[in-house]
Amino acid sequence: MQPRHLVLILFAAAIYGIYILYAPFLLSITIAMLLAISTANVVRRLVQITHSPLAAALLSSFLLGTLFFAPLGYFLASITLWLNNIDQATIEQIYRQALAWVSALPPNLEFVKNFLEEFLKQLSLRESAAQAVTYAATIGGYSANFLKTAFLIIVFYFFAQFYGRAIVDFLKQVIHLPQQDTMLLGHELSSVMSVVFYSIIVTAMFEGALFGVAISFMGYNGLLFGIMYGFASLLPVIGGALMWLPFMLYELSLDNTSRAIFIALYSIIIISIVADTFIKPLIIKWINDRLIKTTAKMNELLIFFAIIAGLTTFGFWGMILGPAITAFFLAILKLVERQSQHFDEQQR
Repeated sequence: MQPRHLVLILFAAAIYGIYILYAPFLLSITIAMLLAISTANVVRRLVQITHSPLAAALLSSFLLGTLFFAPLGYFLASITLWLNNIDQATIEQIYRQALAWVSALPPNLEFVKNFLEEFLKQLSLRESAAQAVTYAATIGGYSANFLKTAFLIIVFYFFAQFYGRAIVDFLKQVIHLPQQDTMLLGHELSSVMSVVFYSIIVTAMFEGALFGVAISFMGYNGLLFGIMYGFASLLPVIGGALMWLPFMLYELSLDNTSRAIFIALYSIIIISIVADTFIKPLIIKWINDRLIKTTAKMNELLIFFAIIAGLTTFGFWGMILGPAITAFFLAILKLVERQSQHFDEQQR
């Protein structure tokens, strides 16, 4: 056996061993690497400010945990506590309010009224209370698993940022692609992922804050529901309605018509039209010009389908994996197109 063949066999065995060893952490490692690619420009700016790669990696990891994972952890913990503390009286009150609201529907909505009344009659209050406990246990288990995954992602993200340059240089040597092709692939993936990631962060924070501040004046938990609205708004077109529509219906069931109208008009006009259509693009453009400095763009409709497909296939983390896989595919297409043009030029 030639030494080269032995080395290949040993390399394959090592790859298999590494896969078996780190298989439980592959999702966390993948998410961390994608987040590191998305925020690479910001980390380079932090290195210039702090003059220390270690300080830049630590600071970026802290910011990631604060801006992205801390709100999710608070949301899951709050929902779990609320479900654990819910009692039979609360469920009965909600049930009576729902019946009263359905009974007050106008005659021209008779078909909807009959359907809702039949649905409410089939509900069992005792089963609903038992289901609430079951949901609390399920969400509690998911919360613990999420916090564990989030912690691992932050740890792997730190190492990806701190050793990022060495990892990239090693991959360039192993892949053996021409330098211009490697730069094209890396630039396209990094640019598109940066735009997608910062769009997600800006959308969730900005629109969630607007909704949370508004309903906090009505006596609701503005922080909790602002976080919920922020993540719901990541779904284009229908995202915000998943939050403000139940609030509107609930206020209508309490005969608070003015509050219901305010929630609907505020969410549609201020958040969906003014903030989402006019202000958010300006914020993202400022981030692109100051931090990312790229002209790469990804069609919003394509981003929408990528997020939906990612959420359907991978769950919550598909919000990042979906656009990443799509961006990588588009980058490969550009690389193939470039090599095809180069081949055609050589044939002439």
